[in-house]
Amino acid sequence: MWFITLILLIFILGLIILVHEFGHFIIAKKSGVYIYEFSIGMGPVIRTHKGKDGILYNLRAFPIGGFVSMAGEVYEDDDTQKIPKEKFMCNKSWWKRVIILGAGVFNNFLLAIIILFFMALIWGAQKLTPEIGEVVKDSAVDKAGLKEGDVILAINDHKVFSWDQTQILLYMKDKDNTYDFKIKHEDGKTETYHIKPQITKNSDTGEKSKIFGFGIANKTEKGFLPSVKYAFARFGSLVSTMWMTVVNLFTGKIAVNNLSGPVGIYHVVGESISIGLQQVIYLIAFLSINVGLINILPIPAFDGGRIFFLIIEKIKGSPINPKFENLCHTIFFFLLIALMIYITIFDIIRF
Repeated sequence: MWFITLILLIFILGLIILVHEFGHFIIAKKSGVYIYEFSIGMGPVIRTHKGKDGILYNLRAFPIGGFVSMAGEVYEDDDTQKIPKEKFMCNKSWWKRVIILGAGVFNNFLLAIIILFFMALIWGAQKLTPEIGEVVKDSAVDKAGLKEGDVILAINDHKVFSWDQTQILLYMKDKDNTYDFKIKHEDGKTETYHIKPQITKNSDTGEKSKIFGFGIANKTEKGFLPSVKYAFARFGSLVSTMWMTVVNLFTGKIAVNNLSGPVGIYHVVGESISIGLQQVIYLIAFLSINVGLINILPIPAFDGGRIFFLIIEKIKGSPINPKFENLCHTIFFFLLIALMIYITIFDIIRF
């Protein structure tokens, strides 16, 4: 079982990385940028092929990343002077550079929307409205008075439109462990309930969990248009949820050690296999959105960081000092590696 999980993990990460890097690659190539290398994975090269276009297509040992090596990403970097000046990325127009850098994220988002659409077409478009399903007898929500069919409108004054948003708000830390639920009943009446969930502790890991005691109403629609609507609505819901996660990492309402690295993702892949094919396919869409959103953040070493420097360049009317920009990308790259190691250690302890 572990071997199947590992192979599937490699396939999922490889697919997401391939789609992301292909976005950079194809737009850069169409824009006339000289490309040295197109690699899937990191570390030592295990297979290489030089195309008729002169580009090295490499498969590297570790399936945890990938890259497109383009001429002049920050400044003219060819000492042999064999590459024409117009083929350096840094010499392309401002808007072309932005599109090249953003193309990977666009591809990740597009992949997720396509997957979500076909999932809805095959298995039905799930209604995302946070409608309460089964209520567990004597649970926190049962004692508060919530009923099956009630719709959650807000939690702690944060409006919610989907289950994705609801779940992340319930997961976030709260000072006194009390959550205000604004509820709309089936008769249209709205009320606010103060709910204190039961806290359970895992005897092995010491990890605490909050038990509210209700399920999700599982309602679906069939058809082409509901599938299109679902794909975009679910995409928007997941982006919103992931953004809330990023923001609350900085506010401290979500702890850094709750994030997952390769070990955590391996565990999630294993759980998805046990649930079934639909969950595995959904996981690909979820991770693709995750990779896209993280990459577009205005942080050096990410695509969004490079776009951020281009925006500053546009505002000030002159290029950023290339040495300073490269230094920023290098520093943040090593900080990200350190964060990944930190998260992986917690993953190993947790699982």
